[in-house]
Amino acid sequence: MSYQVFARKWRPRRFDDVVGQPGVTRTLRNAIESGRIAHSYVFAGPRGVGKTTTARILARALNCVKGPTPDPCGECDPCLDIAEGRDLDVLEIDAATHTQVDKVRETIISGLGFAPVRNRYKVFVIDEVHRLSVQAFDALLKSVEEPPPHVIFMMATTEIDKVPATIQSRSQVFELKSVGLKLIADQLRQIAAAESLQVDEAALMLIARAADGSVRDALSALDQVVGFAGSAVDAESVTAVLGLVRRDLVLDIVDAVASENGPAVFELAGRAVESGYDLRQVCRELARAVRDLLVVSIDPNRAADPEIAQESERARLQDLATKFSYEDLMRAFDVLARAEFEIRGAAQPRYHLEMALLKWIHLRKLVPLADVIAGLKGGAPRVTLPPPP
Repeated sequence: MSYQVFARKWRPRRFDDVVGQPGVTRTLRNAIESGRIAHSYVFAGPRGVGKTTTARILARALNCVKGPTPDPCGECDPCLDIAEGRDLDVLEIDAATHTQVDKVRETIISGLGFAPVRNRYKVFVIDEVHRLSVQAFDALLKSVEEPPPHVIFMMATTEIDKVPATIQSRSQVFELKSVGLKLIADQLRQIAAAESLQVDEAALMLIARAADGSVRDALSALDQVVGFAGSAVDAESVTAVLGLVRRDLVLDIVDAVASENGPAVFELAGRAVESGYDLRQVCRELARAVRDLLVVSIDPNRAADPEIAQESERARLQDLATKFSYEDLMRAFDVLARAEFEIRGAAQPRYHLEMALLKWIHLRKLVPLADVIAGLKGGAPRVTLPPPP
């Protein structure tokens, strides 16, 4: 048997296996148990969170020989064929390649009148449905509104705003959310154990964070790292393979700013360039560090949260948090967000990074407006403003 990537091998086959979407899966389970099966569903949400997977599981649940059941057996022919994408009665359509109205009429509308070959329902799973043209949506509207009793539409989209309100109002719309870092890390931990992989905790957290809420992206990243490092995966391997910005470099830059050390800022920016990092990613990681510092400043107990800091960097993060005021950190976040935007397409992105860091140093010297106002009030201590740059 040919090799299967982790994202396919460990794709959920049951509602209980879907990660981080309890509201959606519970609603669908209850609907099946009570016989309240809709004729059209829209699954919306970011990439890699289980939209098409949930549609497939729902198709299996409705067509299982023992069903309709919220717990498909996974052993009958409909369950096996739908899971492998080869069932004649469950048609998966990529809207990006069927965007024109003629394709919709040919692929979907012309087949609505035919009864299922074997299954209980004929299911049309339309992926990235927002890619359909306006004319294609218009042609599909009547079918979605009044389909034959044996037809069910399931549509997945990452851009629900582009799906016409007329389609949404005739469907049950489920919003799937980004999956939390801890849930992704737990899933990776289980899969690593099942695959006899030794992945250290720091590596798991790096992969989970890099996935940005997408379980599929996390599994693809794990697959990629295992291809590089073998069965023993550490944080260094993850950083190298995924091209992540080293956290120690990020904290070194923050430390240089805290010390108002301009030469060190130039040297560290140069190191980021020499390492081949995308400087937009450097800005994003710096902004994340600023956010983490702000969280720790407000609630020191959050330093123990693995989403904020690994154990090896907690003490340093807590120390850095004492060197900045809330105003410093909020200004820094704005500066870094603007720098990331300006770097996109810039001829010399390094210059924008360096100027942003120097601006951050300068902004730390500004006196908060509240202190200035207090200094202007009678009897209050006089506020001395810093000299202009």
